[in-house]
Amino acid sequence: MALEQLYALGALNHMGELTKLGRRMAELPVDPMLSKMILASEKYKCTEEILSIAAMLSVNNSIFYRPKDKIVHADTARVNFFVPGGDHLTLLNVYNQWVETGYSTQWCFENFIQHRSMKRARDVREQLEGLMERVEIEMTTCNGDSVAIRKAITAGFFYHTVKLGKGGHYKTVKQQQTVLVHPNSCLFEDHPRWLIYLNWFSLLKSL
Repeated sequence: MALEQLYALGALNHMGELTKLGRRMAELPVDPMLSKMILASEKYKCTEEILSIAAMLSVNNSIFYRPKDKIVHADTARVNFFVPGGDHLTLLNVYNQWVETGYSTQWCFENFIQHRSMKRARDVREQLEGLMERVEIEMTTCNGDSVAIRKAITAGFFYHTVKLGKGGHYKTVKQQQTVLVHPNSCLFEDHPRWLIYLNWFSLLKSL
């Protein structure tokens, strides 16, 4: 399965040997799909945005928190970050807003966001940015163009595509497994026809 995925991503040729793209992907110490997404950002000129998304994905499950005595407030704060296009873009929105506050601890507290997780994401982003010269990628920005960002994401995660079936359930295109949209996803009530996910239970992006 792993070799098949690497071949699909273009990292291996039909002989099982590393391609030029595969060698560039190997320079980045992240999951192959994330690596392909980052490299694809060069084509779509959205490296700044994709690096932020990749960094946020590294701490994705520990960004928001819900104190038992403030669940409604915490859920409202999370929803306020939702943007059209899916959870990847929502994570980017969170990171950009935090940057605009000067990496404020107080802002995190007010928005029920783990400051420690955001600091870790910033560290990961800085490390990835430091590797861009090694893979010969110039830092570019698409100024928030969601189409360019989603194309770069899809270039890396196309292997994780699901389609909404007639019965109202999502099934993976590859293996026809039924998967669920996580209740915390901004797409939970939208039911777009196509999605790209990170894992079986957390569907992340509308195409």
